[in-house]
Amino acid sequence: MANITFKENPMTLLGEEVKKGDKAPNFTVLANDLSEKTLNDYSGVRIISVVPSLDTGVCDAQTRKFNEEAAGLNNVNVLTISADLPFAQKRWCGAAGIENAITLSDHRDLSFGKAFGVAIKELRLLARAVFVVDSKDEVVHAEYVSEATNHPDYEEALKAAKQAE
Repeated sequence: MANITFKENPMTLLGEEVKKGDKAPNFTVLANDLSEKTLNDYSGVRIISVVPSLDTGVCDAQTRKFNEEAAGLNNVNVLTISADLPFAQKRWCGAAGIENAITLSDHRDLSFGKAFGVAIKELRLLARAVFVVDSKDEVVHAEYVSEATNHPDYEEALKAAKQAE
């Protein structure tokens, strides 16, 4: 299991760690309109950008970076998943001027967090992580950021997405 800290305090992750080469586990999350979404609702290569909360500086920067960088890639969807309420995600997108971002809420039952091993037991938030899933649902990149307040390795994730295109 991945070991992570939040503000240097050790945290307990729920679920199983997902590794490169694994078949991506399915999950159910909520879109901004409260409709249910699963991994299979998105085709092609998927960059799954996992953030604790869009209302923080690093999460804001991570979401912007992946959406800007992936805009030039063919057949790549960026899914930003957090435990924020769908209403808060929609508000953030409007305030950030990022209307085309796909933000998904795992607030209801932490289905994604448990499936991908990123649900933080102590905080009921998701740990910062990035997964790249190819069109055959194989995980081609998995990064659990060891300190939740740090940035992920953007270049490695984007490289994996380009190679999976």
